[in-house]
Formats: sequence, C-alpha cells, structure tokens
Amino acid sequence: MKNAKRMIAALLTACMMSTCAFGTAITAGAEPSVTAEAVYSRPVVKAYSRSGSITLKWNEISGATRYRVYSYENGKLEKIKDTTDSFAVIDDVTAGKEYTLAVRALINGKWTKIMKSDLVTVKANAARAASGKEMLTLWNDSAETKKALISYMKEITNPASPDYIPVENRIAVFDFDGTLFCETDPNYFDYTLLKYRVLEDPDYKDKASDFEKEVANKIKEQNETGASFEGLETDHGKAVASAFSGMTLDEFNEYIQEFKKQAMPSYDGMLRGEGFYLPMLQIIDYLEANDFTVYIVSGTDRFIVRGIFDNNAVDLPNSQIIGSDELTVATAQNGEDGLKYQYTQSDELILGGEFIIKNLKMNKVSVIAQEIGEQPVLSFGNSTGDSSMANYTITDNKYKSLAFMLCCDDTERENGNITKADKMYSLCEENGWIAISMKDDWKTIYGDSVVYKGTASEEKEAA
Repeated sequence: MKNAKRMIAALLTACMMSTCAFGTAITAGAEPSVTAEAVYSRPVVKAYSRSGSITLKWNEISGATRYRVYSYENGKLEKIKDTTDSFAVIDDVTAGKEYTLAVRALINGKWTKIMKSDLVTVKANAARAASGKEMLTLWNDSAETKKALISYMKEITNPASPDYIPVENRIAVFDFDGTLFCETDPNYFDYTLLKYRVLEDPDYKDKASDFEKEVANKIKEQNETGASFEGLETDHGKAVASAFSGMTLDEFNEYIQEFKKQAMPSYDGMLRGEGFYLPMLQIIDYLEANDFTVYIVSGTDRFIVRGIFDNNAVDLPNSQIIGSDELTVATAQNGEDGLKYQYTQSDELILGGEFIIKNLKMNKVSVIAQEIGEQPVLSFGNSTGDSSMANYTITDNKYKSLAFMLCCDDTERENGNITKADKMYSLCEENGWIAISMKDDWKTIYGDSVVYKGTASEEKEAA
C-alpha cells in the first residue's frame, strides 16, 4: 500500500469519452493502435515518487482488459510492465532521475494511442529510512501509540541494537472492523451486506431461504434496537455462505464492489467502501516503509474483506488478507468429496454454500500459526475478539513485541461507544496492551470532507 494511492484517490475522475487528442500519436513497436474512427477514453495518469519507487495511478477505462506501462526516453517508448489494475509501482529507480511515463489500455484486442499530452514526468526520490514523525502526521504528538512506535522502530531497525529484528521476522497483524475500518454503521459491513442481499436485493430477496431471512431480520432488529442474539456470529456466516452460493469469486467480488457504492447512513461524504481510519492507514504505511509484512486477520469472511480492499486505499495482496472461511468448490463438482474430485480445465471456482469457521478469539491464533507460520511482533485490534491475538503476540516472543487496542471513545466524529471504550481501557491496563484513543490521539478519522451526522439507524437507512 502506498501513500500515493490514497493521496490521488479523491483526485481521479473518469476520463471524458473522446477521439484522439490533438497532436501526433506515439507508437511502440508494431503493437496495433485504436483506429481514428474508434471512440475510447485513454488513461489519465498521475505519477508520484516515494521511497525508492514510483507509483502510477489512472482512471479505469470501460472495456479495457489490460493496461501497459511504458517509459519514454530519447523519443522511444519502452514497455515496463502489463497489469490488470489501475495502478502500477515501478521499483529499482535511480534517485534524482526524471522518468517520463505513459499508459495505454487494451480494448477489444487493440491498444489505445499515446499522445504527447498523455506523458507524465516525475523525479524519483531516494530510498531512505522512514521517519515516524514525518509519516504519522494524523496522530497527535501526545499519543502514546505514536511515541511507542517511533521508539520501537528506532531500536528494532538498528543492527547494533539488542532489540534488532531481522526483516523476515517483522510481522504485524491487524484486525479489520473497528481497527482499520468503520465497525458499525449501523452494523458490520458484512452484516449490512447480508441484510441487503436477503431483504432488499430485487434479484435475490424472493429466492432467500427461511433461515437467511431469519438471520437478516435479526440483524435488522439489532440495527434498530441494539438487541443481541446468541449465536448470531455463526448463523450470519452460514447465511452469507448460502446466500451467495454458486457465485464465482469474481462475481462475489463484483457484488461487493457495487455494495461499496452505497452511502454510509451516519456520514456525509463517505460511501460504504470508504470507511478506512486514515491514521491507522498511516501506521501500515509506516510499518511497510520499515520492511514489515502486514497481515489482516479479520473475523469477517475473507472474500468480503478482500473485496473491501480491492480498488481501495490499501494495496495489500490477497495472500496477506485472512478472515472467516466458507467452502469453495469446482463448478462441476456436484457435491463430490474434494478428495475424489479432480479440478478440470473447464472448471471454475465457486462458493460452495457451507460456512467453515468464524475467525475470532483463539481461532485467530490458530490461523496465524497455520497461514503465517511466524509469531507476529506487532498486533492491532479493538475488541475481545482480538485479545488472543494480542496476547499471543506479546507472550514468550523472542523479539521485542507490542500489542495495541483501539478504544471507540469518539462520539463527535464517529459512532463511538463510551461503555465499550471504558471496558477496553481496563483490559489494556490489565494485559499490558497500549490503548489508542480515537478521540484524543487522532487529528482526523475519515478526513475533513467526511461529516458525522449521528448514530445510524434503520430509519436513516430507509430515508
């Protein structure tokens, strides 16, 4: 994940559909270009340099199946890489050198032209050790987390320090809801997704099972009254698995992308997919700049979490996003045991309709051991569902380790809960975790353009 992605996310808008711009097209080798009669958008590229690399970001082009990144030097285009994303990171750049770059899109088997006006030039910055004071700008200087992390990083990155941690052992784990992302508006993202699917989606609501409707109505009642239901976490996982059964992983992701476009009920200026806590994203930036590998270890379905991260402010690979699990099967498997069925070249992977495990509490420790295979040295969470992960991180660790817990004590800028926050402050004191105050430690939560309107409710959702 790069700071540049977030800085430009709000600046990029879709390019107006137009014919080729004024000027002469720049060609690369014998690759075909779009004919003059075709009307396509061309990528509008922004370029930024950070420590030892250059990041490019451009608008997604309708119908494009691939993008190609070029350097332009001495009047010639040279291919750098192909990608299906709307961004690219170029490593191994020379500090101080100016790079001229461009991107073309592949549409219907043809590449869009590159005009001189499409070229962007950026000077590469030198790679350097990342300063917490420079990077954690959304944190107040009085914040214990900011002070603790800066001090910690100074020691564990110094080869002469007894607390030095080799790069391969710099592992940090983060919970998701309530740690990196708005937890309840009026409920968890995956709860509101299920409620929409079962009770509101015109293409599915009449097909929903009685069990799915029962779970969705419990979520609706919880949203309206705050009622709690025994076993809802597991029942919700089962209902998600069955409600989206048969979808390919791409289809499920596309559904999530559309749901992300809905407005957040309690906020002006924020969609459901945009609820990242900006100060916490700075923590991830800071850790990655100091050679940490960051993992998400969430209680939410891992495919849903991956969908939230997709096309968003955080650039983490799916292999570093862990969550609750549901069964996946081949399209032609038809209930046959996976030890007997062989995946064929005509198969696709689809959701199998069965819930496997809720990734909370001790299950988080187990999945860290299974999928990461190393004890983390930093842990970030916000609830008792993350307590086991925090204690595992700081118990009998051969490296210096810390655990942090967010306390939802801000009721002016966020859907805070003082009772819940006070309980977490007490747990932090009991367990030696570092408490993060959303109210006192952060200069902003979602950015100055987002305004909190008040506690979410079903009535506001319907308004």
